[in-house]
Amino acid sequence: MRLELRGVTKRFGDFTANDKIDLVVEPGTVHALLGENGAGKSTLMNVLFGLYDADEGEILVDGEPAGFTGPGDAMAAGIGMVHQHFMLVHPFTVAENVMLGHEEVRGPAKLLDLAGARKRVKEISDQFGFHVDPDAVVEDLSVGAQQRVEIIKALSQRAEILILDEPTAVLTPQETDELLTIVKQLRDSGTAVVLITHKLREVQAVADTITVIRRGKVVGTAEPTATQAELASLMVGRDVSMTVDKPDAKPGDVVLEVKKLTVLDEAGLAQLDDVTFEVRAGEILAVAGVQGNGQTELTEAILGIVPTAAGTVTLDGEVLTGKKIKDTLLSGIGFVPEDRTEDGLVAGFSIANNLILDVYDQAPYSRGGALRPGVIRSEAEKHVEQFDVRTTGVDATAGSLSGGNQQKVVLARELSRPLKLLIASQPTRGLDVGSIEFVHKRIVQERDNGAAVIIVSSELDEVIALADRIAVMYHGKIVSIVPPDTDRDTLGLMMAGAHEEDSA
Repeated sequence: MRLELRGVTKRFGDFTANDKIDLVVEPGTVHALLGENGAGKSTLMNVLFGLYDADEGEILVDGEPAGFTGPGDAMAAGIGMVHQHFMLVHPFTVAENVMLGHEEVRGPAKLLDLAGARKRVKEISDQFGFHVDPDAVVEDLSVGAQQRVEIIKALSQRAEILILDEPTAVLTPQETDELLTIVKQLRDSGTAVVLITHKLREVQAVADTITVIRRGKVVGTAEPTATQAELASLMVGRDVSMTVDKPDAKPGDVVLEVKKLTVLDEAGLAQLDDVTFEVRAGEILAVAGVQGNGQTELTEAILGIVPTAAGTVTLDGEVLTGKKIKDTLLSGIGFVPEDRTEDGLVAGFSIANNLILDVYDQAPYSRGGALRPGVIRSEAEKHVEQFDVRTTGVDATAGSLSGGNQQKVVLARELSRPLKLLIASQPTRGLDVGSIEFVHKRIVQERDNGAAVIIVSSELDEVIALADRIAVMYHGKIVSIVPPDTDRDTLGLMMAGAHEEDSA
């Protein structure tokens, strides 16, 4: 099936998200879509999948105009989409999830044809080597297996074009390699794949065609043989350094000391299990691991967001355990949470007010108990310019920003005051290569200014590039602390729990 977009334009008020975009997806090819935050990639795919109506232009399938009024029309036309955040019902089985929304019945009693759904799951699983049990409960599956269920859902509806939105965001290196193999198999079977990703190495590995969108317009196409620097330059519109310029660390005194830290869930199961480590001034400790192995609980326990069952946290000799969160932050800790929408921002507040959430009662933003709107605004404008936050102004709400620009607001707030310790969880999630370059420079700058830094990232390239030491977490434990030149495959095995070692 051949897909063509001609002059597709989508506006939101005065803002043009897609500006006369032309795109052709040929059968049996992998078409990568690259672009900065807010470039319009997701909007374009939402138009294609029937979630948005285009203001101008048309979509053609095999040369014939196709008017999609919703995802159902797109799926009926042979277009499937796997969203970054999976659309699965966790207590349901794989077969039940696959048939959900497309239920078939059999017999006079019109019973759900679960047997037919199981058969279809097995057929697709066997064809592509997915190794997915139709009767497995989704919540018991790994993240990688859940993603394969999403792909099976789309293929079960005879999708000839499959859109994958940031498909490797939460996968281990081994799971990423498996997914890329699956993408190649889909292509070889005749399925066209539209791949949205900011990971240039993956684009080079599987793409047949690369289209780059910048500020809502197609600015060019590239061959997979293009270098990462060339692709990055095309995306951002300037030369981008693809390596982290990081002088050797000069660790000083211990700033953060964590001893035997344990966190239990409501059922009494350990989310953190006897975790001990230290971080010195002037060094970056990167925490690597598949999401859900205790990294979130670790950062939140250090801040005091979640209660600890045992252990202590000490900053510059001062015990933080038991202190109020605000006091902990004001002791010199900057915190970038992994979920910016839930924990990093107040969506209904202005950008300016979000930039002072943790220091609103401190000088220069407050005097005599009263806020100083002029100072707040002028400082916000400086931060917005410095961090390249794409917005109509500092009075715009944080909720009106794209995800990547929301992340920039959080980073601007936390990196714009003196810090003893910076804790950043997924600091570049959703950011384009130009913004990643800037954030990495600022993190290294914090280290070189004498701060202790903890980075939590599921991006192995980022971990290796930034770390002075790497702590690998699995099932709530630090299984090893290793140097940054540790082999990627070895790190991947540790992250999967197949290579546990004593902490070093």
